[in-house]
Amino acid sequence: MTDPTATPAWKALQIRSASIARIRELVDQDRSEFRNSVAGVEVDFSRQRVDTTVWAGLKALVEQCDVANLRDHMLTGSHINTTENRAVLHTALRLPRESALIVDGVDIVNQIHTVLDQMAVLAEHIRDGTWKGFSGRRITSVVNIGIGGSDLGPAMAYGALRAYSDRSIAFHFVSNVDPTDLTETLRLCDPESTLFIIASKTFTTTETMSNAQQARSWVQAAFEAEAKGDVVSRHFVALSTNAQAVANFGIDPANMFGFWDWVGGRYSMDSAIGLSTMIAIGADRFREMLDGFHAVDLNFANEPWETNVPMQMGALAVWNRNFLEIETTAVLPYSQYLSRFPAYLQQLTMESNGKSVRTNGESVGYNTGAIYWGEPGTNGQHSFYQLLHQGTSVVACDIIVIARAQHDLGEQQDVLVANAFAQASVLSLGISAEQLAKSGVSVDLIPHKVMPGNRPVSIMLCQELNPYILGVLVALYEHSTFVQGAIWGINSFDQWGVELGKKVATGIGESFSDLDLLRNFDESTAHSVKRYLQLREGN
Repeated sequence: MTDPTATPAWKALQIRSASIARIRELVDQDRSEFRNSVAGVEVDFSRQRVDTTVWAGLKALVEQCDVANLRDHMLTGSHINTTENRAVLHTALRLPRESALIVDGVDIVNQIHTVLDQMAVLAEHIRDGTWKGFSGRRITSVVNIGIGGSDLGPAMAYGALRAYSDRSIAFHFVSNVDPTDLTETLRLCDPESTLFIIASKTFTTTETMSNAQQARSWVQAAFEAEAKGDVVSRHFVALSTNAQAVANFGIDPANMFGFWDWVGGRYSMDSAIGLSTMIAIGADRFREMLDGFHAVDLNFANEPWETNVPMQMGALAVWNRNFLEIETTAVLPYSQYLSRFPAYLQQLTMESNGKSVRTNGESVGYNTGAIYWGEPGTNGQHSFYQLLHQGTSVVACDIIVIARAQHDLGEQQDVLVANAFAQASVLSLGISAEQLAKSGVSVDLIPHKVMPGNRPVSIMLCQELNPYILGVLVALYEHSTFVQGAIWGINSFDQWGVELGKKVATGIGESFSDLDLLRNFDESTAHSVKRYLQLREGN
């Protein structure tokens, strides 16, 4: 495994980063080399702090870190998730039916499309009213209960594609074990017409199963005791691989939709985890979304550097993080439908690349995953953009712009897009004291109005937001995340930092009923537990 810092390209980029011009100077040059498009999305890197020398250096870095080789191993099913000895095959989830991919002796494409077809049947039965609840009423509410990728992906997708959804069905997403999340959701539902989708690969996830059990009790309480078993089978389906646990819960295993250990949760929204999405928009639209994913997969797998957009995105992210020392990236979609997209990317990027150990077990000697965050425009402009423009921390920004609105409200979309382009301009170019003076700003106010600019900005522009384009956007960030991890030499597909917290939480929970177990914890934790128990009892 190549240490990226030992490559000639890394060393050359370090030297170049010390003398790279400011963005204001760079944009006066021909920047066409930094504009590209893929599958209906135009990606403009011209406001990034790069020049042709940096661009060539990033291409060389990708080559010297053997990113393409690792990519090819991923796409063909090699076990590149070494700490869990698993393949990484989220790209297989969107392969066309006629494709062939044999992994560990199994035709996985056939398996994938079998599940998709099963999902399509259920989705159609919910949408056309064939599936009815226990009392004979059609389903008018669907509640997805999951956590992490089993929640963030479906919730984001529903929000993004709500314009395409069946408005006769309300969709809700419960993830937090906080009783408030489930309770407030159930207030919006009727037990006679609600379907619960329980999303847990093992059917043992603590938060998900706790919420699922409470939801089951809520439904059962609405009917006669002797009918409880049938009630569960008419109001619950499962996204899992544990048929026995699903059956024990009361769900008909025929209504269990499986997925595979080579699909990580944060890469699973186009698997069975997307069942709520398919119910909302229909099977045909869901397949359009898969086509959008696949179009980017093909670009990533086959195109050279000059036209490989996700490869460029990932390498640019490394440039910003390691050479310009930018710690955070703000994702700023100028679309209310994409309001959950930044939260979705938080898990995708930070759970994947929030690592400090290389795949060979050695500690990294350089920065890895940046912090991703954001809010939709124009809301963010009246919140945190002040820091983006004049704060002491430089934040890289991805601005997503949709040209055609789903709803015609006169010039309102023009106002929205004008704001997006204005922010991109000011963030990257800023405004100097000399410019302010020429515009007539008083001397005493000039220091307060100077904006340094030089904030790297990428713009993603597409004609409209539809299922296909959503697949394109998600796949771009998936592969960008992969490229970053490949350059850094880390495993982007495990998440051991999540697992320890789960284990410790179990032990603390057990101590609530046996205080002697507190001897296993530090004094501060023991104090917190004791004080919690006192407050819980009103003391």
